[in-house]
Amino acid sequence: MSFSILGTGKAVPEYVLTNEELSTMVETNDEWIRTRTGIQERHICKSETLTELTVKAANAALENAGVSPEQLDLIICSTMRGENITPSQACVIQKEIGATCPAFDVNAACSGFIYALDIADGYFVRKKVRYVLIVSMDNLSNIIDWKDRATCVLFGDGGAAAVLGEGDDLLSINLTAVGNDKVLRIPHGTNSSPFYEHDEERAVLHMEGNEVYKFAVNAMATGIKKSVADAGLEMKEVDCVIPHQANIRIINASAKNLDIPKEKFFCNVMHYGNTSSGSVPIALDEANRSGVLKKGDIIAMCAFGAGLTTGSCVIRWNKGEEK
Repeated sequence: MSFSILGTGKAVPEYVLTNEELSTMVETNDEWIRTRTGIQERHICKSETLTELTVKAANAALENAGVSPEQLDLIICSTMRGENITPSQACVIQKEIGATCPAFDVNAACSGFIYALDIADGYFVRKKVRYVLIVSMDNLSNIIDWKDRATCVLFGDGGAAAVLGEGDDLLSINLTAVGNDKVLRIPHGTNSSPFYEHDEERAVLHMEGNEVYKFAVNAMATGIKKSVADAGLEMKEVDCVIPHQANIRIINASAKNLDIPKEKFFCNVMHYGNTSSGSVPIALDEANRSGVLKKGDIIAMCAFGAGLTTGSCVIRWNKGEEK
């Protein structure tokens, strides 16, 4: 017994920040951004809060699944930083949607959604749950240095949710971590203690782009290969690949290392940029609601993120119309 994905839902801020507008803020231009990243625009929080977005995504997924909040046995929220240090964002979601189940957060950066799937699988295997809600959401615009053109062009806000139920559609899942706090990190920021003796850093993202790129390309290809093999399948049997939407060059380079046609890769990075843990589930929701996914399809998902973490899995899609 593992699980089936019963429903999905996404939520992104209304405001769209285009490359053209970004070029008025930092020294860059639309062509420079598009040719290096594939990104044309991203959604940025103005009036919305992280809580409002997580609740919107959660309710959309519950409606799509036909499951009520009262039926939930567990809520997991993958996020790098919730609305508060404590309580967890998952507990806030539980309150706002009217659920009564246990709830907690997990931080695996951009790999968070797949880490959360693996955690949920353990609950299903132990027969502790019937329905689980996963919400993966990050508000990156408030932890970006908007004067650093190397990073501010890459990221956007938003995320998505998935409702899981009992089933046998998780065919394989793999997680990795290679501890590294140098190439991709966000310091905690100001320390309020009068006794603290260490230097403080601004709570903004620091990234060594070339090192992350090399790690990402290898991680994506390696992760998908292992998960497909662990599922007892061949690459030709994969119907859709939903990769982390960080950079189109990373996706294209990973595709070249896999025996899977490029047209099977679902890409929406051009409209959202990198939304961290929200990236894979946003793409999953769009593939679900657009009819790209058919009942019985084999889906490979893979992500990489700060940590450095990776997550990959193969899932049988069990919603929608038959092929």
